[in-house]
Amino acid sequence: MSEEQSVESVVHLYVDGMALAHAGALRKAFHPNASIIGNYQGKVEWMSLNEFIDAVASEGPTVAGSQPLIQIEAIDVTGDAATVKVVDEFAGMRFSDYLSLLKVDGRWVIVNKLYHLHS
Repeated sequence: MSEEQSVESVVHLYVDGMALAHAGALRKAFHPNASIIGNYQGKVEWMSLNEFIDAVASEGPTVAGSQPLIQIEAIDVTGDAATVKVVDEFAGMRFSDYLSLLKVDGRWVIVNKLYHLHS
């Protein structure tokens, strides 16, 4: 598997974790010290991984049998660092996510998620 494919598999794990409200999948996709940042409801939202997982859990899983939207628009890998732009939907809202990943102990993890909520 190429590095790009490995990074893409982490992105799918992240999107599936959100769609299914699966804390274990999200913990596997993200580094424990990851930050999740964006403008939400008129103010800057800056969350830890635990706060993010709690927010996802409070929304609950998407409708059973529905496929989550995921459009990977760009992947760039240089050595042990990568960035991904992905468009996805969560809780009826569409987001553009800019994910920063780092290869830690041989495994890609998301260290930062910067998002834009589409109106």
